[in-house]
Amino acid sequence: MPLQRPHLPRTSHPHEESTVTLAAELPVETKPKKPSTAHLKAVPETRELRDQIRTAAREHMRSFDRTKPLTKAEAQRLAEAFLAEQGLGEQYLGFSLVALMNEFWREQVSAIPFHRRLLLLPHCLKNAEGCPADYDEFGLDCKKCGACSVADFKVRAEELGYKVLVSEGTPIVLKIIVSGHVDAIVGVACLNVLEKAFDKILLAGIPCVATPLLSSNCRSTSVDDDWVAEMIELQIAPPETMTKSYVHLIRAANAMFEEPELSRLAPRIRIAESGTRNGKPDPAQTNGSSIPHSVLRNSHSNDPLARHETIAYDWLMQGGKRSRPFITLAVYDALKGGHGTRSAAGIDLPDHVKRAVLAIETFHKASLVHDDIEDDDTFRYGRETLHRQYGVGAAINVGDYLIGLGYRLVSRERKTLGGDCASDLLDKLADAHLKLSEGQGAELLWRDAADKSLTPLDALKIYALKTAPAFEAALYSGARLAGDAEKYEKTIADFSRNLGVAFQILNDLKDFNGDDDNKLVAGQDVLSARPTLLLALALEAATAAERQELLALLNQGKNGDALMTLERVRRIFARCQVFDKADKMIEKFRAKAEAIADETEPVELRELLYYLVDTVLDRANDTPEIPVEAGLPLPLVPAQVT
Repeated sequence: MPLQRPHLPRTSHPHEESTVTLAAELPVETKPKKPSTAHLKAVPETRELRDQIRTAAREHMRSFDRTKPLTKAEAQRLAEAFLAEQGLGEQYLGFSLVALMNEFWREQVSAIPFHRRLLLLPHCLKNAEGCPADYDEFGLDCKKCGACSVADFKVRAEELGYKVLVSEGTPIVLKIIVSGHVDAIVGVACLNVLEKAFDKILLAGIPCVATPLLSSNCRSTSVDDDWVAEMIELQIAPPETMTKSYVHLIRAANAMFEEPELSRLAPRIRIAESGTRNGKPDPAQTNGSSIPHSVLRNSHSNDPLARHETIAYDWLMQGGKRSRPFITLAVYDALKGGHGTRSAAGIDLPDHVKRAVLAIETFHKASLVHDDIEDDDTFRYGRETLHRQYGVGAAINVGDYLIGLGYRLVSRERKTLGGDCASDLLDKLADAHLKLSEGQGAELLWRDAADKSLTPLDALKIYALKTAPAFEAALYSGARLAGDAEKYEKTIADFSRNLGVAFQILNDLKDFNGDDDNKLVAGQDVLSARPTLLLALALEAATAAERQELLALLNQGKNGDALMTLERVRRIFARCQVFDKADKMIEKFRAKAEAIADETEPVELRELLYYLVDTVLDRANDTPEIPVEAGLPLPLVPAQVT
């Protein structure tokens, strides 16, 4: 019997207006938010027991429903039931989960051509004492010296056509997946690393199998070599049942922001002029999208019009998860039957749909330019912010240009879209634009005001304006592009509000850890004196002396000692149990979003809403660690996540 999606207790009717639970109403939880899972990750000591678990897992999964991807909670429940059936202790939960998921994906991995697979090997399999290999941007550059099994696996996989990566970092793996270079992963890693990667792989929806290392000591470890070899050699005809996956739509969203597709959908008017012949694009000077090769090679043209346009398009192509374009595409696909979740061939996206999707991202990128200026942020997408590179005036203008580009992308498709559809889309985009500006304006006015009083309700009102409208615009656009969206409007608005507020609270927590993919510097919300929910909860629960100190630290901002400021604020937040309270509020809004999804039809749209809750509210590395020693330094730049 297929596992049903687990739900948190519902706190209200799914379509009621969101209400704010103040900190005083929230029960205080004293247990740690992220208990250790070390006791669940024992590798069976004997080969006999390891083989027993693998064999039993294959039998257990023989008739399992593979049409739908598993969530993390469902997979854990599956493993717990398996352990009970086998009479095994909970210490083998991690190992058993790997064995079960291998059987879930085995046929689908086996059916994918070798040249479309990635073999991911850990560097800790190398001979630590005598390994001559160096590291490059993709991991260990194995010299195939024969001193360890890494070379054996690598050579055989490359003979078959695999792409091979000797690294344990998930960011580079996810980039490879999204780019469309591979369709399956064969991995080798310790259970600690597999646990960290598990959420990401599940959410990406890409078939994968893995072999656990026999220890997690990260140095000269070992593995069941024959199991790895078996996984590498897997090969069968495509199975009849394929698991639904959003990876095809994720790739489609990303592909629209790569050349030549971007300039085909949104022609670069200024730089195209330098590659024309008799008023028409010169094929000898362009790459098929009316962009001269010379301009692509040199984005800093002497023509200021061309240079300005190039800066704007370069910014549009930079970084980010393309989550908003993906959401629009996925809603459109869901309401057209969900064919894009079954295969890349099932994706049918007319150009007018693609251009509307581009518009969603241009508005988002414009807002980031302006937000970075208003907050005087230093980094975005791992690079200096646009105003740091080109000056405030130029950056403001690039943001304005992108807003205009977004509206034009929709308005010029009105004949294809139909006047009513184009009008509805533009109205929703304009409404989102106004609400986002209101939210940002409220934050800026609060930041510059002498009175820094702030209640949790005040903070949540700002959050509802700053984040929810972007989700609502993306969801609504997908529905309207697919047809009449009137019956979905309330569902979309309510879902977006709850998801958006939860997302913003989660961002507050992540700010204390920094963001590897974005602004890099931890604690910016505190140093920039932003009206966050964390601050509001602290002001509500703090003593008079602590409130006075918090306000003094806020007024001091970036002019004081950043390390000392962050450490003191973190300690006050911890004493007021702010992190626990914020965590509870995230779960409250998550539950409301899921309750709305419960009642959504058709099933393809319901499944998408569940998926968005899981991905947008991914809890990896969100809860800040609380320092124990008074003199413990807090890093401003976090270590790389592996």
